[in-house]
Amino acid sequence: MLISLCMIVRNEERVLARCLESVKGLADEIVIADTGSADGTKEIARRYTDRVFSLPWKDDFSYARNEVFSRANGEYLLWLDADDIAESTDFPALRAFLEAEKPDMVYCPYLSGTLSYERERFLRRDMDFRFEGRVHEAIPPRGRKARYPFVVRHLPDKKEYGRRNLEIYLKWAEEEPLSPRDLFYYGRELFYHRLYTEAAAVLGKMLEGKGWYVNKIAACETLSRCYEGMNMETEALQALLRSFLYGEPRAFVLCRIGELFIKRKQYAQAAFWYEAALSCKDHAAEGDFEEPACRDLTPCLQLVVCYWRLGDRETAKKYHEKAEALAPAHPSVLFNQKFFSDRPAP
Repeated sequence: MLISLCMIVRNEERVLARCLESVKGLADEIVIADTGSADGTKEIARRYTDRVFSLPWKDDFSYARNEVFSRANGEYLLWLDADDIAESTDFPALRAFLEAEKPDMVYCPYLSGTLSYERERFLRRDMDFRFEGRVHEAIPPRGRKARYPFVVRHLPDKKEYGRRNLEIYLKWAEEEPLSPRDLFYYGRELFYHRLYTEAAAVLGKMLEGKGWYVNKIAACETLSRCYEGMNMETEALQALLRSFLYGEPRAFVLCRIGELFIKRKQYAQAAFWYEAALSCKDHAAEGDFEEPACRDLTPCLQLVVCYWRLGDRETAKKYHEKAEALAPAHPSVLFNQKFFSDRPAP
């Protein structure tokens, strides 16, 4: 059984070798498309494979990824970005899993900053899977799906992309109607560029359509931030509450509600929502962009603030101790340690 690693790269000389070293012993074939590097990316790639080719950039990530897929020969296709690394190293166990189970597509954990979610990572070549979407591309699920703990971590090198993604969306939206998923990501790009009015309009359109419930929940959270950026605090809170229409409450939404109540100095209300966040479950397997800290550390830290402001020192100290057990070296935990030590109990 052959595994083909498929990549698209451009000006990645600082990180490409790190990525390729992390999968040494896993990929039987490496196929790399360079979309216009002006640095040493291609030379680094050729140290690892002779399957390096140039591909004109068409402002379409799916086109580029699918071109690489079409040139691979493995039974399974693995895709990575140059600023990813594989943290899992038990490659024989992974191969044994693929040999025994023969899934069509395998979802694996992806860690990016504080986020944790799953991506389609290994795909059977004979299923002719294709990415869709010019930006934030993905492969629609079909066939026999499986999950495997092959952990990939995103380690960006602080390369600035500027308005690249936004410009692609602006042109794309002029050419054809965007799907609900693409409207979701278009709205987020507008938000990232502080175009709050435009982002709110796009996300509102997405929420009125037939989009995936997971994206709708996340869209409500981004929409609330747009309203907050426009100093529309009531609408910001309403956008978060709207997320309950689409699925079980998510911890990141409840923490955001708590944050808004803290801004209002309504600490009892904030405490209610942060305590609710502590009981939320992990929804990563449903496709959510999970922030694990929103289910434990973040609420505990904020509950210290809430209960101290409410005059309940005992409960504030209790949540400090919970946060300390979770992350003893966290700057906020260390600050609270000194805060409580400077204020001995009466």
